Amino acid sequence: MKNTTKIIGKSPAIEESLRTAELLAVTDVTTLILGKTGTGKTLFAEYIHQKSPRRHKPYKVVNCATLSDEQFESSLFDCNKRLDDQQRSPIEQANNGTLFLDEISELPLKMQSKLLYFLQSAECQSTTSLQSHPYNVRIIVASSKNLLDEVSSGAFRQDLFYRLNIAPLELPDLKDRMGDTLLLAELFFHDLVKSYKLSPPSFSSSAEYCLNHYAWPGNVRELYNFCERMLILFSGKIIGAGNLPLEIRKETNKQKKQISKYHFDLPAQGIKLEQLEVDLYQQAIQSSQGNKSAAARLLGLSRDAFLYRLKKYGLR
Repeated sequence: MKNTTKIIGKSPAIEESLRTAELLAVTDVTTLILGKTGTGKTLFAEYIHQKSPRRHKPYKVVNCATLSDEQFESSLFDCNKRLDDQQRSPIEQANNGTLFLDEISELPLKMQSKLLYFLQSAECQSTTSLQSHPYNVRIIVASSKNLLDEVSSGAFRQDLFYRLNIAPLELPDLKDRMGDTLLLAELFFHDLVKSYKLSPPSFSSSAEYCLNHYAWPGNVRELYNFCERMLILFSGKIIGAGNLPLEIRKETNKQKKQISKYHFDLPAQGIKLEQLEVDLYQQAIQSSQGNKSAAARLLGLSRDAFLYRLKKYGLR
């Protein structure tokens, strides 16, 4: 297993996800990771394994969206204890370690019943005999689809859903990770320059504004692809707002029109409201050269209301 996966981010949303992942890691509980495409479900599954007591044991990944019904039965549940390790099923190979089943919603109903049996019994039945074999495997699954919707449509077993939903971990969209976009872009450029041997570009303040206000429907994966594109096209240059892809510029312009009715635009990274108040009061006093009545008028407050606020924050 390689060195521990590092998940970058300082936003409250991603820090909460990391705290939850670390709590889950110290247990053997079956874990369901939920999140839209590109939010980092595979990264978090690996992170949980690497933070767990099983970190030095095998870690195997199966993408359920890439296997046919026949492959599911032969490659996932055919536990015959073959002598050749390379021919063993993922459950056999992950014994004493972790098995990550990505896109669990794509698991066929027949295979869902077999997975449920394994979760309940920790045994895997051979497809060529009636014999069952015990395996000590921690299961982590992930889905970009709403599994409750899949249950309602009959595409996913309700009993399996509740067996998997013991300890769900919901990952935030990139648009909800305030302040992380530029931090991740810097990291991606750092990694990409090693492959392309190119100098990283930088962003103008107007481009940074656009990136912070874009919704990133493809999430972190879309941001990575964007950074790769910008590195190739603008190596060593400053990227302005006009150099950004059309979809980013169009959405930013649309948002600007929507928020133009406000006198103050809330920054993407948020603010500390009390500190903003204090700064405004101090600026008003400075601008009015200490005249409290004039300072109050600058802020649209009565003199008494202004004096009350100064006392509240210990200002003079």
